[in-house]
Amino acid sequence: MGELRAKWKVNMYAWLLLLPSLIFLLLFTFYPVWQTVILSFHQADLGSPEPFFNGVDNYKQMLEDDVFWKVLTNNLWFALGTVPTSVALALGMALFANKALRGKSFVRTAYFYPTVVPMIAVANIWLFIYTPEYGALSHVMEWLGKGDINWLGDQANVMWAMIFMVIWKEAGYFMIFYLAGLQNISQELYESAAMEGASAWTVFRRVTFPLLMPTTMFVSIIAFTNSFKLVDHLVIMTKGGPDNASNLLLYYIYETAFSFWDQGMASALTIVMVVLLLAVAAVQFFGLDKKIHYN
Repeated sequence: MGELRAKWKVNMYAWLLLLPSLIFLLLFTFYPVWQTVILSFHQADLGSPEPFFNGVDNYKQMLEDDVFWKVLTNNLWFALGTVPTSVALALGMALFANKALRGKSFVRTAYFYPTVVPMIAVANIWLFIYTPEYGALSHVMEWLGKGDINWLGDQANVMWAMIFMVIWKEAGYFMIFYLAGLQNISQELYESAAMEGASAWTVFRRVTFPLLMPTTMFVSIIAFTNSFKLVDHLVIMTKGGPDNASNLLLYYIYETAFSFWDQGMASALTIVMVVLLLAVAAVQFFGLDKKIHYN
């Protein structure tokens, strides 16, 4: 009886410690998600004084909307362009910054610096770089004899311009996780590999990268989620143009909710985005989990 009472006290103490976080999670995560699900089945726009239930009409209209499919395709290409490159670049930067070399602290700071700059500031910096005629990149292209290119005004180039900017912004952030992972790998493994005469590539392929798989899984999920969350730069640089060529799903949700004031459709779009992110995260987690070495 005394043992049961002691166990009950320990469990109660643990739940009391978790209670503040659970309250905030309920109020600011689960409750808003539930309200969004309910609103997605209602018509709530400027033509409706009061929201009324319309079933799955919002989802039907979404599937018939060409702009939705274009925005979703843009976002998938944006994720495909930013996630693998950012992760690979972050790993390379971490491997270089982890070496015992002079100026190591400066190198790490230089790599990480773009991360601490607010996205709005980054967008303004790159807006100046991409500006035709006056931008820094235009001067470089003219010096190379390639002529002036309207990076943000050309449908063929605008997405590449956005991808390059986001890679520059995020690679340093992911590098920090890889640095932490590298420093947790036992040096005895590298010493054993050196005694066996293993090449640098073999050591990386057989020792370093397998032991970094937990970090890679975490970084990949965060990178993919960020590819659907980053929209601040669109407000400053393109507003989704030209002709929705740079529009992304979250910005489209923002326009639908606060420019067109269609709360029902915006809620349906939000649910689709959340389900998509959960599905991709689950595939990444359960797919990579089989290749992960935790010890």
